[in-house]
Amino acid sequence: MRLAHPILLLLLLLIPLLEWLRYHMVRKQSMQFSNSSVLKGLPKSWRIRLQPIIPLCYMLGLACLVVALARPQRGLDDSRVRTEAVDIILLLDLSQSMDQQDFQKFGQRMSRLDASKEVIGRFLENRPNDRIGMVGFATLPYAVAPLTLDHGWLVQRMEGLHTGMLDGSRTAIGDGIASAINRLRDSEAKSKVIILLTDGANNHGTLSPENAASAAEALGIKIYTIGAGGASTGFFRQRQEVDEDSLKKIAKTTDAKFYRAKDLETLEAVYAQIDLLEKTEIEVERFTRFEEIAKGWIIAGLILLGIEQIMGLTRIGRLP
Repeated sequence: MRLAHPILLLLLLLIPLLEWLRYHMVRKQSMQFSNSSVLKGLPKSWRIRLQPIIPLCYMLGLACLVVALARPQRGLDDSRVRTEAVDIILLLDLSQSMDQQDFQKFGQRMSRLDASKEVIGRFLENRPNDRIGMVGFATLPYAVAPLTLDHGWLVQRMEGLHTGMLDGSRTAIGDGIASAINRLRDSEAKSKVIILLTDGANNHGTLSPENAASAAEALGIKIYTIGAGGASTGFFRQRQEVDEDSLKKIAKTTDAKFYRAKDLETLEAVYAQIDLLEKTEIEVERFTRFEEIAKGWIIAGLILLGIEQIMGLTRIGRLP
């Protein structure tokens, strides 16, 4: 418990003075006898023995009201903890090929984009203390959300993404990385990370993925790369859509890792592994929420003063 205005407790010092003044005023109004020594030998009744309770209730009642005036409060959440926090930009491919349904959940087929959204949503739940933003890209990059701790809002923004919102005929991975770097450039976090998920190869844009990776490396930004989806069937043979060599170079340049995810389970394992790798311990002070508890003190004070008034009106209070 704490007091919002502890200085007001000095008013407690006035309570004995008030009781002393009240007692002397009552004595002046009482009847005076020439000699009361004769009464001292009489046995004390229970009413006389209860008389000290009256001033005690009066002083305790006033004390409770003074404490209530000082606003007692009870802390609901007061702690200093150590936790892990990283600034992360999720870089998500929104090209048309992300609509390909080669992922499965409970036997039902789902698109690469829907699978990515589902896994990213769980990834966000596991990192409540991290500032996380998102950039989508296809022919052009698109800033979905800046770095934020409001992951619920971020999920809402992510759910609205679809391949039709951008020109998805081409994939500008280098420009997407550059856009993600711009959102981490001014970050003061101990660890800055980009998680790039794509199912294709860079075939458009003004900046190559390798040059973008070099820029990230210079700024101390790691780029984890994920190649999503299986092999697509061509006319005569299977061809691999994901440019693994390029993604490996991007990750290696920034001292990160490349992952291949051909199904939902593997994609979940990839994000889980990145979650374990990217943790930086920092000290976080949680702001305390306080609950006002003056009501109980007010009620107690009024009850005690009420008891004092009631007893004062009885024979106990009228006894000399």
